[in-house]
Amino acid sequence: MVRPGWGDLDRGLFSISVAAELAGLHPQTLRIYEREGLLDPARSAGGTRRYSRRDIDRLAEICALTADGLNLAGIRRVLQLQEETRQLQAELARLRELAGTRAAAGPGTGKARARRAGAAQDHPPARPD
Repeated sequence: MVRPGWGDLDRGLFSISVAAELAGLHPQTLRIYEREGLLDPARSAGGTRRYSRRDIDRLAEICALTADGLNLAGIRRVLQLQEETRQLQAELARLRELAGTRAAAGPGTGKARARRAGAAQDHPPARPD
């Protein structure tokens, strides 16, 4: 049986010791990553750090980047660029969907039809003599 909340990737479920063990790191390393702005765990009502499944995934990503030789400033920049890329991809998908919706509605809709209607009023069709 799956318990409620387990499917929520952003819900803080793990204490710092469990999160550190899952990531193969020392708890102090997680505190450093938080201080450096690489990680932002949720807090319980009492102020205890609570790490989500998404936080654990991010820790794995940070570990991979450090293994590749990046320092913390480099990792911060890579994570920022990845987030910007995700946002741009979402915006592109939204715009493509919007363009697809307009294209599916046909060429005689929206501003193009209004321009054609305005042009027809400005220049009535020529009458054959």
